Amino acid sequence: MSNMVLKTSRRNFVAHKGRMALSAVAVMLSVAFVCGTLVFTDTMNTTFDKLFAVTSSDVTLSPKEAKSGEEVPQSGRPESLDGSVVAKAAGAEGVESAEGAVVSMSVTVVNAKNENMGSTTGAPTIAGNWSDNELKSMKITAGHAPRGPTEVMVDADTAKKHHLALGDELRTIAITGDIRARITGIATFTVTNPGAAVVYFDTATAQHRLLGDPGAFTHVNITAKDGVSDEQLKQHVATAVGADAYKLQTAKEAADANRKDVGSFLKVMKYVMLGFAGIAFLVGIFLIFNTFSMLVAQRTREIGLMRAIGADSGQVLKSVVLEAYLLGFVGSVLGVGAGIGLAVGLMELMGQMGMHLSTDDLTVAWTTPVTGLLLGIKVTAIAAYVPARRAGKVSPMAALRESGTPGDKKAGAVRAVLGLVLTGIGAAGLFLAVTAEEAGPGSLWLGLGVVFTLIGFIVIGPLLAAGVVRVLSGAVLRPFGPVGRLAERNALRNPRRTGATAAALMIGLALVACLSVVGSSMVASATDELDKSVGADYIVNSMTGQPVLPQAEQALRATPGLDHVTAYREVEAKITAPDGTTLEGEGLGATDPTYAKDIRRKMVAGEHAAAYGKDSMSVGSQYATERGIKLGDELTVAFTGGSTVKLKVAAITSDEGNLDKGMKYISTAVAEANVPAERMPRPFMLLATAADGQSDAAAYKGVKAALAEYPQYKVLNQADYKQALKDQVGQLLNMVYGLLGLAIVVAVLGVVNTLALSVVERTREIGLMRAIGLSRRQLRRMIRLESVVIALFGALLGLGLGMGWGAAAQQLLALEGLKVLEIPWPTILGVFAASALVGLFAALVPAFRAGRMNVLNAIASE
Repeated sequence: MSNMVLKTSRRNFVAHKGRMALSAVAVMLSVAFVCGTLVFTDTMNTTFDKLFAVTSSDVTLSPKEAKSGEEVPQSGRPESLDGSVVAKAAGAEGVESAEGAVVSMSVTVVNAKNENMGSTTGAPTIAGNWSDNELKSMKITAGHAPRGPTEVMVDADTAKKHHLALGDELRTIAITGDIRARITGIATFTVTNPGAAVVYFDTATAQHRLLGDPGAFTHVNITAKDGVSDEQLKQHVATAVGADAYKLQTAKEAADANRKDVGSFLKVMKYVMLGFAGIAFLVGIFLIFNTFSMLVAQRTREIGLMRAIGADSGQVLKSVVLEAYLLGFVGSVLGVGAGIGLAVGLMELMGQMGMHLSTDDLTVAWTTPVTGLLLGIKVTAIAAYVPARRAGKVSPMAALRESGTPGDKKAGAVRAVLGLVLTGIGAAGLFLAVTAEEAGPGSLWLGLGVVFTLIGFIVIGPLLAAGVVRVLSGAVLRPFGPVGRLAERNALRNPRRTGATAAALMIGLALVACLSVVGSSMVASATDELDKSVGADYIVNSMTGQPVLPQAEQALRATPGLDHVTAYREVEAKITAPDGTTLEGEGLGATDPTYAKDIRRKMVAGEHAAAYGKDSMSVGSQYATERGIKLGDELTVAFTGGSTVKLKVAAITSDEGNLDKGMKYISTAVAEANVPAERMPRPFMLLATAADGQSDAAAYKGVKAALAEYPQYKVLNQADYKQALKDQVGQLLNMVYGLLGLAIVVAVLGVVNTLALSVVERTREIGLMRAIGLSRRQLRRMIRLESVVIALFGALLGLGLGMGWGAAAQQLLALEGLKVLEIPWPTILGVFAASALVGLFAALVPAFRAGRMNVLNAIASE
């Protein structure tokens, strides 16, 4: 009998391969997204691993305070060490050679047209000296290495991207001033360069112009003699230079540190993309569930005959589950292949954006196809299990009845009660999230509310279909007369099927609506905060984290027509409160006294301007309340790398708003008196205010002209700043919508499949309607209208649910200062209207096939 089950499963799968095709595509897309994500992130890891392994010397010696990774030092100058340490390291036991190196990421490189040559993907711009260590990862392919202060070499990727050639002039903007040099060489990476822009100077120029110290280096590359391990070399060098005086890393340690910095970003990207793949799988479950439910219903007589000739319920169940396994296997195999293709496509896309990833590094770990296959097969089997159980319960007497199962015609009372209970639990979770007084517990209630309301709506979908579809039909279908009423009847014929089909679309659109509400509310809240709190006319900062260099600050301060310019920087310190509690690595806002005019902070005690007096500071209200701090109390402030002083609390700022929430302020003069000049951070933002009587347009033009030579900085007035916030949130949302698009595509496939199988199920009925006068055109219109109303039903549920989630999430954000709730009605209404177009598109093929049906054959169909 087991052979019969296997043969039956195989025969049914082949016989219904057309009906299974869209379900297989859904599995394929979901698996492809998972496998593509894994291959893409593994390839990026391989690329960076190779780069770090090749560029790391046997042992690297660097300053104790030096940070690994791609963090731009806020002082504008890299940490450096005295060149005398090179000779000490070279004299250590086991050392073959020691070479001083200079690397700075606090630079901007522009061409003769003042265009930034840096990466647009977030990769750094790196300037350094050309040394033997560079030959491990690069080779000169045109011209020669720089030989003096007017010569520079650039990497081939940057030269190609920006159309640079030998003889072109580049200007490198550093803290010590501008370095103007002509390109005398182009060097090509022998390993993949993930997108950094790199320029090289001769060693003397790099020391003098990048570090401001002719005898300094940022690190020393040390090579071991044959037979000396990296660990042994590290110990020998530590003995020679002083174990505690410098940071010493073996090649593996340096590569691991760099990999950790990059890996944190890659992990976030990986899990975000896998999360969207999970959503696509969830949507695919409804498609597969519907497919097998309809196939089981259409094969009721066939299953009844199997039972009549001796097949028991378990064998019938196995037969259907085996079909699901076959579907999952076929879809998953195709998905694995498509996933590798997707990864290559993503690499090409990143290449267009400036991040170069070579297909030579394409990494397909054995776990990737295994994961894809297991996920695809298991998810398909789980989705098909309920229809399979239903098939197992078909009795032998069903062979004497018409196809179809009565149980499919309305949702059961148990299902309705369960759906209401789950939705009620979810609604209670959302209510508790809205009324929470702290964001932490509130976010847990929000997550509970989202999960339970989603599941509740899925379960209660058939019950809602009966009412909502009728309401929608009154507005959308009734104007089409009898054809519209037929479409309404067909949509209501099987509420469970309609609910499951609509649920797939509901999930994707609920997330779209939720994120739209959250994004719009964030922008509206930030805009409102800006209007209420910012008094400065212009804001100057770098979008890439570059600090404001002295020459740029001086140029702005020299601009005519400005009342004042305020520099904003952060200094690190250890702060000890009167109760003895200590905050390590706390950031203090060190600003000019005019900051009190530029930012309107609500005060709990004292005046904001008082914080900028000698030996004075301000604290936030939450910190003051927690530590029992009052005006006049003294805090012990130990500046990192500087002095330890006592500062008097002269002002307490309110933490109600979101702008600079919790920030403690001191004056720039206090910071300069206690932090060594070489460790003093540069401002990361400048605020400027036009003088009274000065035309805003003229002042704005003057500020832009003053900073025109420094394209790394953006000059924004308040309107610009608001637009920049809106654009940033919009870009993020567009990326998320793009990822959610996969789930929506799978949902559309579900509508197509449901309609296609529904047409097959109603073959005889369609034939009879055609026989009594229904035209092909009317038939196609009926199916299209049925599809539209199902899509609008799913959109209505999804958008309503999503707006509820978004509103609850905004109430949690309000605890963090984002207090404005804004519903993006144009987006919501646009998505709802687009859902009707989605319904029309999904119905094209099923409607076309129904219209071509032969009337006599349809009437004769069983």
